[in-house]
Amino acid sequence: MSKTKTAEFADNIEMPSFDVSKATDQFRVFAEKGVEQSKEAYTKLKTGAEEAQKTIETSYETARSVTNELSLKAIAALRTNAEAGFSHLEALAGAKTLSEIVELQTSYLRGRVEQTVEQAKEFQAVASKAAEDVSKPVKTAFEKALKDLKAA
Repeated sequence: MSKTKTAEFADNIEMPSFDVSKATDQFRVFAEKGVEQSKEAYTKLKTGAEEAQKTIETSYETARSVTNELSLKAIAALRTNAEAGFSHLEALAGAKTLSEIVELQTSYLRGRVEQTVEQAKEFQAVASKAAEDVSKPVKTAFEKALKDLKAA
């Protein structure tokens, strides 16, 4: 190639131009989108934290009330057992024969076993209800979070 052809070729080639204003606009759009996404993520995080706090507070209050209920049941059972024991001692003190003592003791033990079984059933019912009541808010919150996660 000659120098003139090379010069003509170089004159016909155009270098692509770089428009700085377009790049700035694109960068601004990208930055604004990033800020918007950050705000959305923060809002979701804040909402999740508030919901978790409410769930914990609800669970705590439920646990406290259930603990009170269990404590009252335990006190009632202790009172019943103590009264039965004192009544049995009074009856034994009034017994006149060995056969009467054996009969009182047998009757007392049978009554204690039956009462213990009944008290255990009551405690089990209260404890089951307590476990369900305490875990319900956590379970509900977990299911909601899982549903929100699937929706996202």
